[in-house]
Amino acid sequence: MGKFDWFWKAMGSTAERNNKKSKAVVADAHGLIEELSLLDDNSLAETVRATVTDGAVKDKPRFLAGLSVASQRTLGMTPFNVQNQAVLRLLEGDVIQMATGEGKTLVGAMAATGFALQGKRVHLITVNNYLAARDAEWMRPLVEFFELTVAAVTESSSREERVAAYRSDVIYAPVTEIGFDHLRDNQITSREQTVQVPADVALVDEADSVLVDEALVPLVLAGSEGTQQATGQITEAVSHLVEEQDYTIDSDGRNAFLTDDGAAKVERLLGIESLYSDEHIGSTLVRVNLALHAKALLIRDVHYIVEDGKVALVDASRGRVAELQRWPDGLQAAVESKEGLDVSEGGRILDSITLQALMRRYPTVCGMTGTAVEATDQLRSFYGLHVAVIDRANELKRFDEADRIYATMEDKNAAIVEEIAHIHSTGQPVLVGTHDVAESEALAEALAQRGIAVNVLNAKNDAEEARIIAEAGDVGRVTVSTQMAGRGTDIKLGGADEGDHDEVASLGGLAVIGTARHRTARLDNQLRGRAGRQGDPGLSLFFVSLDDDIVTTGGADETFTAQPEPDGRITGNRAQQFVEHCQRVTEGQLLEIHSQTWKYNKLLADHRDILDERRAAILDTDTAWRELAERAPQRADELSHLPQEIREQAAREIMLFHLDAEWSEHLALMDDVRESIHLRAIARETPIDEYHRIAVREFKDLANRAVAQAVETFNTVDIDENGAHLADAGWKRPSATWTYMVSDNPLAGSGNSVISGIGNIFR
Repeated sequence: MGKFDWFWKAMGSTAERNNKKSKAVVADAHGLIEELSLLDDNSLAETVRATVTDGAVKDKPRFLAGLSVASQRTLGMTPFNVQNQAVLRLLEGDVIQMATGEGKTLVGAMAATGFALQGKRVHLITVNNYLAARDAEWMRPLVEFFELTVAAVTESSSREERVAAYRSDVIYAPVTEIGFDHLRDNQITSREQTVQVPADVALVDEADSVLVDEALVPLVLAGSEGTQQATGQITEAVSHLVEEQDYTIDSDGRNAFLTDDGAAKVERLLGIESLYSDEHIGSTLVRVNLALHAKALLIRDVHYIVEDGKVALVDASRGRVAELQRWPDGLQAAVESKEGLDVSEGGRILDSITLQALMRRYPTVCGMTGTAVEATDQLRSFYGLHVAVIDRANELKRFDEADRIYATMEDKNAAIVEEIAHIHSTGQPVLVGTHDVAESEALAEALAQRGIAVNVLNAKNDAEEARIIAEAGDVGRVTVSTQMAGRGTDIKLGGADEGDHDEVASLGGLAVIGTARHRTARLDNQLRGRAGRQGDPGLSLFFVSLDDDIVTTGGADETFTAQPEPDGRITGNRAQQFVEHCQRVTEGQLLEIHSQTWKYNKLLADHRDILDERRAAILDTDTAWRELAERAPQRADELSHLPQEIREQAAREIMLFHLDAEWSEHLALMDDVRESIHLRAIARETPIDEYHRIAVREFKDLANRAVAQAVETFNTVDIDENGAHLADAGWKRPSATWTYMVSDNPLAGSGNSVISGIGNIFR
């Protein structure tokens, strides 16, 4: 546990006491397995159901033993005692830490079934669409053994499939799909349009990734306004700008700024007098700045790829294509124009929610991961969750070599190629973890020039992930992967069928090489964890250069000098300590960013709760009609000849239209406020306090404006047997919607890219 020892002592070893209790229950359950194995299927299922009274398990050993027998009978998988212990801790609401290859998929399915047997609907949240579909199908026999239902929701699911799936007892889905469906449900005008139904439990696979790494990622729903961006001429003008002469990039790599010379050049190329005139400052200048962001800060094959004539965003934390997502309006158009593609139509943000706010909507949150202990502080601070460390079924035999540190990126990259070639010559399989698409392809090309065949796994071919990862442990394989590193997919020695297991084990098992340290040690450990599964041998080794982002960012205020060897390598404890120091600095920065951002987001989350209550009242009761009739009684009398349900639905649509429009404006306004709130510090005001004051005031005005506008529309819009003709009066909801994710973390960029991370570039 290392640096977290103090925490466990301070807590009085609560987690250890809980684990001891769980082990005692598991031991009792083990003694019941033989007895329950003699029962037929119906009797076994009934025995397990009988242990649940009033939604709670009264006989935990018998409940657990029954789940174990059912697992063996339906899946052919007999859980280890440590797996049963993990199931118990999940059912108690913990985040469990289990090593790679120790069977988290079965543990999650057993726990989800256990929750469902208690009458709770479970969202089992996976890291990607493939795993959601695979695990739902794989674990279906166990869930259905108890006459429960299971389904998966993925990006390719139709609306009808989603509606059916969300009404199951156990739903497997990526967190983004659950979040986007929630946002879309917040746009409905009739309860029959609802896709989701509430769930009681979120059981999160790779919990540290969802609950910590991506917790502050806003999921955004945007709507079409049918406008086209006039970006072509502007993109052409910006393409002629030269860095340092015409524009500068700040030290964080988050913003690009025109110089006076750059502004003059753009004005000349566009044939306008001044970018800063009233005529252009609110339109042309905005698009120029977006085009500059696209040119200077967004790198093809790092932040996005071009596929089938379209820009596809890359999810920075996983290295995968972020399907059906796009950047905020204007920036997407700027990147498309930069790449010479058809430009998307414009739009506006309709709604937004962070993953942290989304997860806090569940009454119970629990999860599993291979690296939870390092995230203990965050899990406790932001969710009130405990971490339970589950022992390995077999002792770890992986050797974790000390980092190899080099003076320059060039020296490091050459050493990486040499090391891979050396290991490959022995037949030992190698998995290389890179930080972005461009780096993975450059490394693969360098290896190909050495005659080494490479399987590349990145955002351009993530559909092949399962096949590539399944074979990554076979003799002589070299697999180069982006940060996805096969999380959730087991790498077995000797290939998918483990046919050459013993041969690979004799060679030393899977060798994992990291091309740079990540911004937290936990991310390094996720990559390390691909090797050494279930007692297999393995090796992990990270390469670092003094040019790496983590060193330049974390060591920005430090001076480190050392005499490198002829090949550029820097040896000695001082170098190792300096790299570890840099990583601790970036970890601290991330924690501070998380803490500060959470304070800003929490108030909006509270406002969202109030808005949701208001929406529910309008959707489920006659609130809208009553309020409008009270404020405009004459108009209500004019409509008295219409059926009651027509009048109520018309009032509902009018009120919801203006409530949603005002919420959209509120989000945009608070975004602007947050962008400039740091200026309050100059006036000796506390930024967060001032932000809260403005947010509370504006939210009160939002509610009043929404009602006032609804009354005005109610008085003027045409309402007949077909309802309220809002579109005819110019009150038109978006004709199309799309979703996107935005990183709020300025350190979330690629490890070896030329920038530190674009962060949330439209804020």
